[in-house]
Amino acid sequence: MFYTTLCFNIASFSRLIENKKNNFTIKHKNQKRSIQMCLKNNNKFNIKPSRRTLFNLLSIGTMVSNSLFNFQAYAEKKKNWELIKMPVDTVLFDMDFVKDSPQHGWLVGTKGTFLETNDGGKTWIPRTFTNLDPDEELTYRFENISFSGNDGWIIGKPTIILHTKDGGNTWLRVPVSPKLPGEPVLITALGQEKAEMTTSSGAVYLTDNGGRNWKAQVKETIDSTLNRTISSGVTGASYFTGSIIGVARDVDGKYLAISSRGNFFLTWQPGQDFWIPRARDTSRRIQSMGFIQNNSINGIWMSTRGGGLSFTKVKPQLESITPFEFFTTDIKTGGYGILDVAFRNETEIWVSCGGGNLYYSLDNGKTWKKEKGTDDIAANLYKIKFFNSNLGFVLGSNGVLLKYLS
Repeated sequence: MFYTTLCFNIASFSRLIENKKNNFTIKHKNQKRSIQMCLKNNNKFNIKPSRRTLFNLLSIGTMVSNSLFNFQAYAEKKKNWELIKMPVDTVLFDMDFVKDSPQHGWLVGTKGTFLETNDGGKTWIPRTFTNLDPDEELTYRFENISFSGNDGWIIGKPTIILHTKDGGNTWLRVPVSPKLPGEPVLITALGQEKAEMTTSSGAVYLTDNGGRNWKAQVKETIDSTLNRTISSGVTGASYFTGSIIGVARDVDGKYLAISSRGNFFLTWQPGQDFWIPRARDTSRRIQSMGFIQNNSINGIWMSTRGGGLSFTKVKPQLESITPFEFFTTDIKTGGYGILDVAFRNETEIWVSCGGGNLYYSLDNGKTWKKEKGTDDIAANLYKIKFFNSNLGFVLGSNGVLLKYLS
């Protein structure tokens, strides 16, 4: 009896699975025929099924069918991101974790937003700076935070630089020279009391003593370079107002920067005296740019107004003035601009857009799917950060923070 039942289970379940794949429905008549055929083939055991036996076996088949359907529905509805409950409703700009304590992190944003987590980003607690007046702190827009070990830096607007040596327990305000060309737009912690800062005028400075002294890495600002070279043949450069946006730095200290109007971009790498202006290869204005997997060796990505996205090949020649060749990927965002692009691994790409939209590709940009779990989020998603393949976040307006479900 046990052997016959086992035979039925194997045969019937195989048919159920096959029927599920082909038709997504299973009729009781076909189930009953499968049961009878299975028992007929086992007549040598002299077993005659009763009506009760047939009814029980038919019920088992129905339950398996329902289980298969429910599992498929669950797989289709599975979310990749969860919405973290936040104590603020401001715009969240940047976050980083203390490298000597991976569960300990900090997050910054508008209206003096300054939050701390001690559980890897599951919960966040508002903090304040002891050396800033509470009313004064609300006026600041903290845009960038970076840690190397316990050494961390924050920059914001109006111009402010903060530095910590102990993972964020205490912060000191770093004096900023009134002669600084432009405003700080990006700072990268490089070690104990060492950091590199870039300004909106294209100045790059390096400090190795906690910000007491800064050494210029570029000989002249971007507007000086463009005026000296008479726009360098780059369309739109003659109308350059002297400020840049969307500055990105890779692991080796190479930079990308977008002109404030989005009509061209520039590159710089250590050892070069000046930024190199580069023309865009499309009529659409540049929305955002970055390095693939944070390394120029892997290539560069560029998003354009209206939802365009393209990539270069590996190892673009940053030292050459030859234009980069970009290859467009077929992503349909419904006209929403692409605000950021991040690689979870070598083949999985995530894209954030306005309107709470997220898109992803599992084949290195060949095909794209829309993330279903963010449809109801009323916010622009400004930044995606993966600290490793299992720890990622999306930061947006209205206090929206999404955490990757590994």
